[in-house]
Amino acid sequence: MAESKGSAQLTIGNTSLDLPIYSPTVGPDVLDIRKLYAQGDVFTYDPGFTSTAACSSTITYIDGDKGELLYRGYPIEQLAAQSHHLEVCYLLLYGELPSAQQMIDFETRVTRHTMVHEQMHNFFRGFRRDAHPMATMVGVVGAMSAFYHDSTDIEDPWQREVAAIRLIAKIPTIAAMAYKYSIGQPFVYPKNSLDYAGNFLHMCFAVPAEDYVVDPILAKAMDRIMMLHADHEQNASTSTVRLAGSSGANPFACIAAGIACLWGPAHGGANQACLEMLREIGTVDRIPEYIAKAKDKNDPFRLMGFGHRVYKNFDPRAKVMKESADEVLELLGIHDNETLKVAKELERIALEDEYFVSKKLYPNVDFYSGIILEAMGFPTAMFTPIFALSRTVGWVAQWKEMVGDSDQKIGRPRQLYTGAPRRDYSDVENR
Repeated sequence: MAESKGSAQLTIGNTSLDLPIYSPTVGPDVLDIRKLYAQGDVFTYDPGFTSTAACSSTITYIDGDKGELLYRGYPIEQLAAQSHHLEVCYLLLYGELPSAQQMIDFETRVTRHTMVHEQMHNFFRGFRRDAHPMATMVGVVGAMSAFYHDSTDIEDPWQREVAAIRLIAKIPTIAAMAYKYSIGQPFVYPKNSLDYAGNFLHMCFAVPAEDYVVDPILAKAMDRIMMLHADHEQNASTSTVRLAGSSGANPFACIAAGIACLWGPAHGGANQACLEMLREIGTVDRIPEYIAKAKDKNDPFRLMGFGHRVYKNFDPRAKVMKESADEVLELLGIHDNETLKVAKELERIALEDEYFVSKKLYPNVDFYSGIILEAMGFPTAMFTPIFALSRTVGWVAQWKEMVGDSDQKIGRPRQLYTGAPRRDYSDVENR
């Protein structure tokens, strides 16, 4: 519960209002404007809601000035160094790190739910072969409500719990199936003997004709990608999930809505856009040309994968992801790949060039995750689906919190209307 910190006075014409002020655990104070319209007959105008808290939450906190990301109070650097994705899933869902027995029970429940209903295989075949994997995921995840009727009643706490486990367990399977379908290979069933990240890699890269052994370094890198993208406060897709959930929609529909929002290039497509930029640059000798374009205020070109809208200092996830990128490139012995050469040289310049350093345009998590996924062999079309499966636990945790929030109402933003005032209809011959 936020601590009350008095009130602020707002005068509008002859009306004076007292607006309560609350102090969060950490972060700036919040002005409560819920009664602003009822008492003052005015709305606030805040495109993008960048100065508006639409909910209270105990899950994730970001301090962009400090470059800090906390999951339930734990710094992301500590979790990345000492934890793993499913433990972080438990933390995000239930608020505390699990005991040894709780971890075993949770991992078992997730592992036992990784298979999807067999009839869903037929659903995939309704898509064109060249369908983008994100289009497939939006449709298939939304269709889960047609296959799992016993976990769609949001008023039932047990059904909410079952839906949460199913989504976390099955979306990696659905993402892998979307990938396999897009390249014309048979679906690969999950294996209960593998961990969460290793199982996803197995489902993506194994084929029936030969054995596939998951390399632990690649599995660790994938686990980190999942963990570092697990939640990120009230971003566009998370807010979409909460807005859809506020209407009472079932959890599968809400997560499908989140996936659809994530598909946008301004949100989940950042690492794909970064890699496409590296390919556009092409060779190391062309980097100075693009650096000059990036520094030119009159040139619309911008370097993707550098700086971050929220983090004004550095992206705390980037350092961890850089370590994984170095490990993966060393393991795979990738030295002659021209795209990765361009990436490494751009990274060097961004960390040394005064222009980038002064503006704090450091390589962010999208820069390094794109390099890792490219090195692993994933096409760029799979980057956003991997983001989606990573973010699923954050969406689910935020959805569960929203459902249990007594202050939550159905989302209904207001508007600043600038259209025509009331006018009368005229017959067509008089227009």
